[in-house]
Amino acid sequence: MKRKEMKKEIPKQEEGSEMDVFEKTLLKDETEANACYALAKKRLLEVFNWDELCGFPSATFTLTDASGKTVKRAAMEGDHFKINIPGPGTTTGDGFDWVVVELIKEEQSSAGQTIIMRARPAANPLHLNPETAHFFKDKATSTFTVTREGLEVRAEVHGRNEVPNSDTSVLINNVRNVLVGWGAKIGFSYPQWKSLVTALVNQK
Repeated sequence: MKRKEMKKEIPKQEEGSEMDVFEKTLLKDETEANACYALAKKRLLEVFNWDELCGFPSATFTLTDASGKTVKRAAMEGDHFKINIPGPGTTTGDGFDWVVVELIKEEQSSAGQTIIMRARPAANPLHLNPETAHFFKDKATSTFTVTREGLEVRAEVHGRNEVPNSDTSVLINNVRNVLVGWGAKIGFSYPQWKSLVTALVNQK
């Protein structure tokens, strides 16, 4: 998949903040490049292992299925990330922030391969409450990509339309979401995502 085609899977920036994080590595030959891509893809999809992979200082991730049950396998469309951010969480999310995996897509061409995973703020799957249980509104997205082009392997994270979720039915949740959302807006989440993309393409 060419970069122009890949960008079609990244939603257009329309409101709020955006974020782009990149890391890349250059391999000696095609065999090494293919192996690096395969390992980076595996690491990307094993969301449950992100904490151990790169030592997030500010959040932990749990992968669940569509019903909210914890799983340890490669992520699939319809799964959720249950995110634990230091400090008080929302009552809607049982103390956690939730996103749903809405897209996983892999394509190959003569130049290389790309896998894309896109996640969006979602309701808590453990309850019937339809309100978004995340500090951003559900228009926000995070798009994760791993790409091999020739001997280069890249990992990227693209955040789009990041607007604090301040319109829920619970005032204390609104206050908390604004504080966390603005913290992310001014860059507190950048080091976290940078550590992830760096770890994805790390050869160790």
